[in-house]
Amino acid sequence: MDTLFNLIPVGLRVVAIQGVKSGFYIAMNGEGMLYSSEMFTPECRFKESVFENYYVIYSSTVYRQQESGRAWFLGLTKEGQVMKGNRVKKTKPSSHFVPRPIEVCMYREPSMHEIEDKHRSRKSSGTPTMNGGKAVNQDST
Repeated sequence: MDTLFNLIPVGLRVVAIQGVKSGFYIAMNGEGMLYSSEMFTPECRFKESVFENYYVIYSSTVYRQQESGRAWFLGLTKEGQVMKGNRVKKTKPSSHFVPRPIEVCMYREPSMHEIEDKHRSRKSSGTPTMNGGKAVNQDST
């Protein structure tokens, strides 16, 4: 079974990974475990790098090994189970991904400031926000 994700650029070589169906973001916590987040947070930011074999690897922009400074990577086992980021090595196939453009869409960058503003005030600015990979108008919330 294929699962589709939106790769949303949020900085130079930095992406947010959002599930197409759920609209949730992939995030990595301080223990290296992946989880889904309804809101875009710093833990949802991943550095996107092209490895020497032309596969793409994703590493946490927030967490890394304290002593060595080695990055924590996204990884899946052969069975498709999520691996702990601090156990994944960039040289292993478990961390290698091949993004495949299905269709190119223009998304507005998710903003942590926008989330803070939403919680402070329910007044609408009238600007569209992301919801499940689709632009929606805040007036409808």
